[in-house]
Amino acid sequence: MTRHAEGTFDVKMTPLPADDATTAASIGRYALDKQFHGDIEGTSKGEMLGSGDPSKGSAGYVAIERITGTLNGHSGSFALQHNGSMHQGTFLLEVTVVPGTGTGELAGISGTMKIIISAGKHSYTFEYTLPESAQ
Repeated sequence: MTRHAEGTFDVKMTPLPADDATTAASIGRYALDKQFHGDIEGTSKGEMLGSGDPSKGSAGYVAIERITGTLNGHSGSFALQHNGSMHQGTFLLEVTVVPGTGTGELAGISGTMKIIISAGKHSYTFEYTLPESAQ
């Protein structure tokens, strides 16, 4: 059975030093530090790589983050994989649970998250499933 979660989050992005691979390809690296509120109560840490020129409407990024906390009363952690692009100001973003990363009461989790940015505020909706044993 598919379940639903929603809420808000605060995010802090900190530039990380370039390495040989990112310098050569003009790729930016950032540490992600998030605080989730709502149906997800917890924190996440991750890393993002990005390239392009957002001021001109074209860019792309990939990221991995691990959320630790509770999801609708179930405690544990899981990782999310981000794949985002912007072309002529139009966004395309996929955020999915990395298979096999659920721990604790979130073992076996799968799902997709939608991130909404409006008036500088971040929110999410999350459609997910848990194994029968975790329900």
